[in-house]
Amino acid sequence: MVDEGDKELNPDDDFPQYASRVVSALLASDDESRGVLICGSGQGMAIAANRFKGIRASLVWDVQEAKLSRNDDDSNVLCLPSRVFGQENFEVIVDTWLETPFAEAQRFVRRIKELDDLG
Repeated sequence: MVDEGDKELNPDDDFPQYASRVVSALLASDDESRGVLICGSGQGMAIAANRFKGIRASLVWDVQEAKLSRNDDDSNVLCLPSRVFGQENFEVIVDTWLETPFAEAQRFVRRIKELDDLG
């Protein structure tokens, strides 16, 4: 595990630079690597991460979404909204997301290929 975040809170930090660091590290590593991004709404991180080809970033706020984003969409970046809940809820969502395998159903594989062909 590699932490690409800042070591102290700086109000002048901008989320795109952290999303870029995590996604660049993920893309430079093996195919099994995944990343976790957190910002106030989670939305900004998801938008930034999804700018990169091969990234399937999912904004997740509960365990069911964590499962579906992995099972159906093989998401490789988890984006979490820090304003929605505290640390204890993050842990169960992250664990669920990390432990849920991609189903590899033909329709899911086909749709991911279609996404990859968009850009």
